[in-house]
Amino acid sequence: MKSEKIELTEIIHCPAKKLYHAWLDSDEHTAFTGAKTKIRPKLGARFTASDGYITGENIELEEDKRILQSWRTSDFPEGADDSLLEIIFDDVKQGCKLTIIHWNIPEGQHNMYSDGWKEYYFKPMKTYFSK
Repeated sequence: MKSEKIELTEIIHCPAKKLYHAWLDSDEHTAFTGAKTKIRPKLGARFTASDGYITGENIELEEDKRILQSWRTSDFPEGADDSLLEIIFDDVKQGCKLTIIHWNIPEGQHNMYSDGWKEYYFKPMKTYFSK
């Protein structure tokens, strides 16, 4: 089965450390996306996000800098492998340069997830962290 890759970058107006910890905190992740998330800042911990639509596991955690997760949604075709999601947090003058690298996405779902990252993560995060 062929797969696709997404790489997106956005500036979020808060320190990288704050955004990293918010990503791995159930209450904050729920608050900045507006959808129920259960996540813990532990290696090997399973998580759910977007009211259970997204599931995965923390594979690597580099505190305040980088997260690598297995990641899938209920829209993945039956038998599809998990995708991988790398989230990179870099401090810049304006706040945090957040880079999302998402690969092993099932063929034909690139645009859906690319649009989803922008609409359901970047857009509400910019609002939430500008307060």
